[in-house]
Amino acid sequence: MAKKKQEKTLSSEEKIKEAARKVFMEKGYAATRTRDIAEAAGMNLALLNYYFRSKEKLFELVMQEKLSSFFGLMLPVLQDPASSLDDKIRIIADRYISMLTANPDLPLFVLNAMRNAPKKFVALLKGADHLLQSAFAQQLKERNPDVAPEQLFINIMSLCIFPFAMRPGLEAISPEIGAKFHVLMEERKKLVPKWMRAMLKVK
Repeated sequence: MAKKKQEKTLSSEEKIKEAARKVFMEKGYAATRTRDIAEAAGMNLALLNYYFRSKEKLFELVMQEKLSSFFGLMLPVLQDPASSLDDKIRIIADRYISMLTANPDLPLFVLNAMRNAPKKFVALLKGADHLLQSAFAQQLKERNPDVAPEQLFINIMSLCIFPFAMRPGLEAISPEIGAKFHVLMEERKKLVPKWMRAMLKVK
């Protein structure tokens, strides 16, 4: 009996979090009410408050999960002294494009959070500020000291994320893109490292 109750509790919590992800995505943090989330989850407000004390607590939980997905793939790779700079770029491009293919709403969710709740977003980024002290930065300095780690990192992330964030617009411009989007993204896994290697040769 206790096991069934626990399964029901977990199911309810996940249902609320899934509804919260969608509502926060559509309306942003400021415009979202807990009542909106409860209605989207098909539950009453009292039940939502039972599992999650406030909109702020629920947002932080959902945002932390998204940021863990977003940055969790990156930090271990950047900090690994055993892999080369080329390996790091290749691994990041491959993992990010695969992750975004499986979670296409993630870029817009994160961008929405940055725009609508910047202070909360920054507060949740603690621990993701090690770029300049990473093995990635040191290896880049040895390869080409004229390229700042921030610039290379921004380029890698932009090339991976932009197609997913702009997919609706790209498909509106060219319906063919939608038909072969996944093929294009698989090709991009190989192209991004190639473009970054070319950038590092520029003096």
